[in-house]
Amino acid sequence: MALSKTVIDSLDDAKAALRNALAYAARTEHPMVCESIAKILSSIDTIEASACLMDALDNVKSKKEDGENPFGKLDF
Repeated sequence: MALSKTVIDSLDDAKAALRNALAYAARTEHPMVCESIAKILSSIDTIEASACLMDALDNVKSKKEDGENPFGKLDF
């Protein structure tokens, strides 16, 4: 199940706000603060990538018949 448009929009808004915070933090805050903000940004990107990967795996699983190789016929 793909992420809904509202979830994607909310994640994009969060990323934009975090990038803005990171830009300001880079000028005045301790490096640990910048690292923490960057990790949160990375986690949001991971959510989006994982959702796409899970959708692709679900598609492969749903098209596969019992005993069929999901990668096609292998000629060994």
